[in-house]
Order: sequence, then C-alpha cells, then structure tokens
Amino acid sequence: MTDSDMDSKNSSKGPAPTNFIRNMISQDLAIDKHGGRVHTRFPPEPNGYLHIGHAKSICLNFSVAEENNGFCNLRFDDTNPTKESQEYVDAIKDNITWLGFHWNGEVRYSSSYFEQLYGFAEQLILKSKAFVCNLSAEEAREYRGTLTEAGRNSPGRERSIKENQDLFTRMRKGDFADGKYTLRAKIDMESPNINMRDPVLYRIRHFAHHQTGDKWCIYPTYDYTHCISDAIESITHSLCTLEFEDHRPLYDWILQNLSLDSLERASDLAGTEYQYVLPEQTEFAKLRLNYTVIGKRNLREMVESEVVEGWDDPRMPTLAGMRRRGFTPASIRNFCESIGVSRSESIVDLSMLEHAIREDLDRHAPRAMCILDPLKVVLTNLQEEETEYLDLANHPKIDSMGRRSVPLTREIFIDRSDFLEQPPAGFKRLTQGGEVRLRGAYVIRCDEVVKDDSGGLQQLCCSIDKATLGKKPEGRKVKGVIHWVSAKYGLPVRVRLYDRLFTIEHPESKEVDNCYEYLNPDSLIELEGCIAEPSILAKGAFGNFQFEREGYFCIDSIDSTPELPVFNRTITLRDSWSGR
Repeated sequence: MTDSDMDSKNSSKGPAPTNFIRNMISQDLAIDKHGGRVHTRFPPEPNGYLHIGHAKSICLNFSVAEENNGFCNLRFDDTNPTKESQEYVDAIKDNITWLGFHWNGEVRYSSSYFEQLYGFAEQLILKSKAFVCNLSAEEAREYRGTLTEAGRNSPGRERSIKENQDLFTRMRKGDFADGKYTLRAKIDMESPNINMRDPVLYRIRHFAHHQTGDKWCIYPTYDYTHCISDAIESITHSLCTLEFEDHRPLYDWILQNLSLDSLERASDLAGTEYQYVLPEQTEFAKLRLNYTVIGKRNLREMVESEVVEGWDDPRMPTLAGMRRRGFTPASIRNFCESIGVSRSESIVDLSMLEHAIREDLDRHAPRAMCILDPLKVVLTNLQEEETEYLDLANHPKIDSMGRRSVPLTREIFIDRSDFLEQPPAGFKRLTQGGEVRLRGAYVIRCDEVVKDDSGGLQQLCCSIDKATLGKKPEGRKVKGVIHWVSAKYGLPVRVRLYDRLFTIEHPESKEVDNCYEYLNPDSLIELEGCIAEPSILAKGAFGNFQFEREGYFCIDSIDSTPELPVFNRTITLRDSWSGR
C-alpha cells in the first residue's frame, strides 16, 4: 500500500451519519440487549469478485461494529462448489483489507460447519419437519406453484421418518447420482411466501469443494446454511439487503425448529466465547447505480464472453477493477456513507461516485504533466545542451506534499490541441505570433510554424522570455497556461482513457432484452506515444496523479513494464458525461 492510499483511508474518518440501523443498535445498547454486545458479519458467497454494491454492506457491517466496540466476522457462505473457487476467496479477502477493514479473528467458512449442519438436518427429519424428495428440478418447479397459485405437495412428502433417515444417510454416502434426491423442509405448499413452500435444504452434487475437497457429495443450500451459521457464531445483528426480507420467515422457521441446546453446543464447538444469542435479521436497501450492471450473473458473463478483460478490468464495477483504475479506499467509503442507509429502494446516480473520487484525489493526488498528443516545440533561444531544472510544487495547496524538479530543455512537447493557427474567439492557448505561459516556467512566443511536405503540422519554433520565470511579463497580458514535457527527459508512456461501460441509464432493467447492445464503444481508448515528466517514476513516487488538465491517473499494476509504464485514467477533472 502506498502512502497516498494510507492517507486516503484516514481521510474517511469522522462522525458517522445516523441511519435507522445505527439508531436501532443504539436502542439495543441502551437496554443492554444481547448483553450490550454488537457482533455483525459480512457473509459473501465466493462465486465472483466483490463489486461496488458489496462495498455498502461491507462498510455498514464493519463500521457499526467498530463504532460500538464490537466485532465483525468475515464468513464465506460457501455452499455451492460448482460456482466457487479459492481465487474468489482470496480476491474477497484482499479487497476487504484494501478498503481498510479488519475482521474478527480468523476467516470463517460455512463449510467448516457442514458436520453440524448435517446433524441439524437429521434433527428436522426426526421431528418430521424435513423429508427426502425425488422430484426432478423441473418437476419441483412445476409443483411449487406461482405467485397467484398454490403449490402441490411432493409425492415423497409423507415418507416415514425411518425412510427419510435411510435415504438421507445414503445421499451422504454417495449412493445416488446428482439430482436423484433432495432434502426439503416440510412447511406449507400453500404459503403466499414462495420461500416457505417446502424449500430445498440439501442437494446431491458430486463435486470437490475448495475447502473440504471430496469429503462431501451433498451440500446444504444457502438459505439453510446462512441462518444457522449466524446462530453458530452468535451474531447479534444480521444485516442483509432487502432481497432477503422474504427469506426471513424461513430463517426464523429453521432456527425455531432446532434444539436451542444443540445450537449453543455448535456455537461452543466453533469457539464462540460470547453469551449465546439467536440472530435477528434487519434488512436495508442495496446499492444500485445507473449506467452499471452489478448482477453477478451479468458480471460473470461479461468476463467469460470477453466483453471485458477480466474481473479486474478497470471498466468493471468490481472493487478489483476500481482499485486498478485508481479509485481510493476512502473515496468508496465516503461514497457509501454519503448515499445513506434506508429501506427505500432507489438508484444512485453514478456521478455521486465520480464526485467522491474526484474530491478525494483532489486532496491527495500530486500534480504532474503528461502530454497525450505530443507536438514538438523548439525553444530557439535555449542552447542545444542547456537544461534548467525548475522547482515545482507537487500540490498547489498542500505544502506537505513536497516539491519536484522538472527539467526544461531546448526541445519540449506540448499537447497538439494547445495550438491553433486560426483560433476561435476566446482561445487562450498558443497561436502563431501569440504568447502563452508554460506551467511553472516561462512565457513563450510562437515565432514559426513548421509543416511537413503534406502540409501537416510538424513542429513549432518558439522563443522564451527569460524575464518571466515566476513573474508577469511587462506591458502585456498572457492569459493562457499550458502543460509541457522535456523531449530529452520525458518518459514514453501508454495511456488508457476509461469511460462508462454502458450508454443507457438502466442496463439491468427488465425492459432491456440485451444490455450488450448498449455497450459504450468509447469505454476504453488506448493512446500510444504519450510523454510524461520523469517525476512520475522517481523513487517514492505517488500511486495516483493529476495529470494537469487531463484528469486523474494511476499506473496500471498489471500491464506496466519498466520500459513502458501504462497509466489508467481514473476520472476526468469534471463530469464529461452530462448532456450526452
């Protein structure tokens, strides 16, 4: 982690804004509920990379625990080995740490509780609360009914306890093929809540697990596992997004039909040292952004179909992609705090996230100069071998960020757009016969325009006014200031300009049949032949920069080489999307 990353993290510290969850926890503490303890958890499924939507839940769960001297567990609810991998586990841990959070104790896995979960399933069978079902997946969907029609009981629902025990034991032993049987809860096939219509608790999957290997060939479902894992860990406040509100009755049903003594024993076996409590779930609205997709299925499809270059493609809304693009931990944390926590579903404008990153980088990113479209300028009244080192501030307002030495030589590069032979009214940059100031240096005048045989602009011949270093020129006004880089000492770099991946505001809307029809063709523009000042790679260089007048950039951690650094544009200096 760079020093700027650490400073950026620290900048997010401050009074936490109030919300209904913080108010609820304050009330719980006031009456000494749960023994005055606040214990939360962040329970991702390791079936993809974390995205910006997860960041809201991460910030909430870890922050409310920290604010109240509590604990937050990191637990992987790893119940589906066919879609999970160690790669996802490692990436999730890495990104939570990068955001600046620290989980309580060791990383936890629901798979560590598989033996206890199996025992709890046996409890439900003995109570005639669960049965082995032989309906296929397609048949089960047919029997389940719809939102307006009740479901029908499975033919296996009235099996005897003994037969269910035998079949469930044989399922564990591997006697049956995938899909042959499932273990289902016996609740109510006429319930208006479809989640309560005899949901599946276990399914057969002959597939190796990233934590348990080949030990199991039956795996518990997420809904069955999630609530019991919370109970085993004695979580006091189970904070979930609103999509799980209709699952809460099922979670309560499962826990209410298990022996409290057995749950406490499982908690003791898991090493929980606190007063035992049954978890209470509270839901909040998930984070949704416009111009963005965050559904894991869509994100995975984009990766697998090579719409993007991977989970950490800087155009992706994953934390890995944002990190590679140059977003800072503090900017994401500040954004999550600024949008608030409520129970009202809404879509947040992407410009709010972009404002958060600009605001943070404006305070923490040093300035540097980089020419994206170079045009050579010869300063005719400097000698061939003459080099003057200019002392420039790294930040115009923050002295503690230090200063840098920038070489000025006879030949420099300016951006091609900073010169026009026939300028429009109000043009404040360089023109033939006109003057402009080089950033942190002298005023120059364009004396000659040199063109190639085809009439293309080749170079400019200019003279410098040596009396204007740090001073206004006498008797005239020079309004324009342009950035520049020494041709002799400038570093060749490749630059990537990133923009929004989709051109429509709601690519995940139900009204959109195929969001890939609305991919932004300009979401990535690669520029070769760019030239940057040498300070960007000096010893102790910062991680993020503002390339003056071009935007905020960071060096790409994957594709850069010592011979050719690659810089990703994090964000423009101002919103360039408005009005498109």
